[in-house]
Amino acid sequence: MVYQIRVNGHLSSQWQDWFEGLTITLEEDGDSLLTGPVVDQAALYGLLRKVRDLGLRLVSISYMKPE
Repeated sequence: MVYQIRVNGHLSSQWQDWFEGLTITLEEDGDSLLTGPVVDQAALYGLLRKVRDLGLRLVSISYMKPE
């Protein structure tokens, strides 16, 4: 399953490993997109916990349908 997590603020690429290899894309509006495969619901909650621990504001979570 591929998810896209949008957070407020720009994250540097150094956080990519901490977010378990998700791709970090910086948006022009000041948000960051974390995109990539998530093994299961427990892994998704783990990623959201990391967002919380960094004090980032969660904007949205989207499931990306496979093409």
